[in-house]
Amino acid sequence: MLLSVRDLIVEFYTYRGVVHALNGVSFDLDKGEVLGLAGETGSGKSVTAFSIQRLLPANAKIVSGKILFDGIDLLELREEKMREIRGQRIATIFQDPHTYLNPVFKIERQFLDVLEYNDPEIKAIRNKKEAEKVAFEKAVEMLKKVKMPAPERVLKMYPHELSGGMKQRVLLAMAYSLTPDLIIADEATTALDVTIQAQVLEIMKELQREKNLSVLLITHDLGVIAENCQKVAIMYAGRVVEIGDIKKVLTSPKHPYTQGLLKALPRTDKEVELVGIPGTVPDLVNPPTGCAFNLRCPYATEICRIKAPPYTLEEGSTVACYLYGGK
Repeated sequence: MLLSVRDLIVEFYTYRGVVHALNGVSFDLDKGEVLGLAGETGSGKSVTAFSIQRLLPANAKIVSGKILFDGIDLLELREEKMREIRGQRIATIFQDPHTYLNPVFKIERQFLDVLEYNDPEIKAIRNKKEAEKVAFEKAVEMLKKVKMPAPERVLKMYPHELSGGMKQRVLLAMAYSLTPDLIIADEATTALDVTIQAQVLEIMKELQREKNLSVLLITHDLGVIAENCQKVAIMYAGRVVEIGDIKKVLTSPKHPYTQGLLKALPRTDKEVELVGIPGTVPDLVNPPTGCAFNLRCPYATEICRIKAPPYTLEEGSTVACYLYGGK
């Protein structure tokens, strides 16, 4: 097991009160596996990603839980050691490449900084000019791997001179250049048009297979997850409510929220009336007691309003719902 998140609770302290962002998130990710983390906006997907890397903002606190990475609890590490893991063993591709590329530096300088700071081979080179030469060659090589046209020219450009798709390929190349064990792709293709999105996802798939990397693919798009993941975890109001094999979850969903999500998806193969999920997402400053979905669930009973359901194994999927046992 490469990554194991257990009972993770995260709170944000705001002027409105305490936001209960994560309420006992648990999931596992094996070596070489691609896990999709799905859910609507505000469900806690990105907070989970930032928690794994310990990059939460100052007003956030990890209250309890464990994040085991290759057997090491990341929450117990000193920041210096965490920085090494964050740079060399866990890499992240974020949603908006404009935010994560410095507009005042050329791509070359930013790419070389990543390699010179994190790549053990380049760090070992004493001569600065030689180190920069090796780093430049590796940057060109990685840009070629992500199918970037004219990589040498791109390295001499500023971020504003690149299209959104090109910027995302630069971030892809940076992330994969260190051959990390885990890639966290947080809505990495959401801001791209459909054609570029498909190209970027295909590149990610090729790189993942080549190095047998683990990938945590975070998105609200179940279509993207269906095409790229072996497993999927469905999040709602700060908790994973269902997790299992991608085909089983999408063809035979167990949790009422997962069922509602799939019924709300447009179909191209047949005419089916779309059915939305009634109600609204709960306010995480004042979340409901019991199961967070109980106010919108057609099957809710009294126990659902009193106590959050435990996880139950049902036909190969792990689901948090009293319909499948638990007291």
